[in-house]
Amino acid sequence: MNKLVHSIVVFLIFKIDWKKLLPIGAIITITFALFQLQTLPYQLTTPDSSLPDTNHFDINLKSQITPPLTRDKQYEAIKTDPETAMPNSSSQLVRSVAVVQEKVKVSETRKQVDNNKPNKSVLPLSFSSASERRRKRYLRDLKGLSPYEALVYAKKELDTISVGVDYHDPDLYVPLFRNITVFERSYELMELILKVYVYQDGKRPIFHTPHLRGIYSSEGWFMKFIESSKQFVTRDPQKAHLFYLPYSARQLQRALYVPDSHNIKPLSIFLRDYVNKIASKYPFWNQTRGSDHFLVACHDWGPYTLKEHEELTKNTIKALCNADTSEGVFIARKDVSLPETTIGNPRRPLRNMGGKKISQRPVLAFFAGGMHGRVRPTLIKLWANTDKKMMISGPMSYKTKSYSLHMKSSKYCICPMGFEVNSPRIVEAVYYECVPVIIADNFVPPLNEVLNWSAFSVIVAENDIPKLKDILEAIPMKRYRMMQNNVKMLQRHFYWNRTPVKYDMFHMILHSVWFSRLNHIQDFTGTH
Repeated sequence: MNKLVHSIVVFLIFKIDWKKLLPIGAIITITFALFQLQTLPYQLTTPDSSLPDTNHFDINLKSQITPPLTRDKQYEAIKTDPETAMPNSSSQLVRSVAVVQEKVKVSETRKQVDNNKPNKSVLPLSFSSASERRRKRYLRDLKGLSPYEALVYAKKELDTISVGVDYHDPDLYVPLFRNITVFERSYELMELILKVYVYQDGKRPIFHTPHLRGIYSSEGWFMKFIESSKQFVTRDPQKAHLFYLPYSARQLQRALYVPDSHNIKPLSIFLRDYVNKIASKYPFWNQTRGSDHFLVACHDWGPYTLKEHEELTKNTIKALCNADTSEGVFIARKDVSLPETTIGNPRRPLRNMGGKKISQRPVLAFFAGGMHGRVRPTLIKLWANTDKKMMISGPMSYKTKSYSLHMKSSKYCICPMGFEVNSPRIVEAVYYECVPVIIADNFVPPLNEVLNWSAFSVIVAENDIPKLKDILEAIPMKRYRMMQNNVKMLQRHFYWNRTPVKYDMFHMILHSVWFSRLNHIQDFTGTH
């Protein structure tokens, strides 16, 4: 060891010509420094006005929001049905909500920073570090809020959000949304704030057993992902903003319905007793009368199995495939229209996606299906075998390649209601890049609170079925191309990925429930 050290010292002292090496090193160092100065993204001596001023970042959210209220006091201000409240409680309720709202003040200057959305990869290290420190402080203060205060804060953020923001997440396509700025901010707040408590009560298979195959699989895939979510689920109900009722309407029908009995009341009684059980076992349902609870049901009977429990029907946020406003169960702008998806192979939920080019879509409109319901018999009678451009026919097997091939080869895919207003053809059309034509009066399209369906679909009134071809041919090719492109851009929001991905179907449904909760508070407190 000593010999090795001795050899290295001798080499460094006697073998290297330091007089020649030092000037060379100096030249290299100076050259590299000059090169760095020329390639900096900003000048050292002149401030760059295009960079956001971090001094105006929301330095301390705690300075704007008072210490959290207790959960009991929070929910004194939340009453879903004012008609069922005490006669002298309405003014007290409004005052309670107003007090909480006054405690939450939104920083307009922080919004200016958010709107600029600078790319951190090109910012000076000192700027990125300062922003990150303030962001961590902001998140820490946000987590210190009670659940109700956090909801009020999020709602005030959306109420005062700036319009006309130029920058948006490149993963979002602006024409698809009613208000891209509101959606983006709401989604961001959901990721920062939302915690869901999943009740563990209930026996399998009705509870905690996701059904992942067939036309009612949306409820199962959502159940699967929400129950396994580490980001959104909390085991502490005191920290929850929403409470999930983890039952499957499809499994409920399989377990309790007696074939050919035409009696679904036993299903309704079963759900009534379940809700009464959790209401007596836990305090959370009674604190809000169920207004912060939600369910996800895709079976056609989903709305009808709720009618034995008044608060379950009126107050709970219901994500339903059967989004029919005429039945008195689905409440527009409060409940969520759940996309109905057909999953053939749960191991490959995205199999057979995509469609043909516009030039390879010779068929104007396509439909194949049964004659049930009030709309389809009229559609078949008027258009079956009457026009080569209108490929309208009776049942065709979903398992055959010809069915999907016809959708992929058609410009428009007709999506009429069956026994109920919902249809899996809407999402199928999106998957196959075919513009959906929805024929179902009183139907609220899926995720309608955030998506602009006029940008990528055609909605035809039931009385206008005789004019169907004229309506479609009157659409200019330029507009059709735009709608068809929008359909392709929409696909990612309707995908059931094997592992949830940002902005996919799971997150879009959860966001709509979150968004409904915020809007429900907003509507009730009377702030706009």
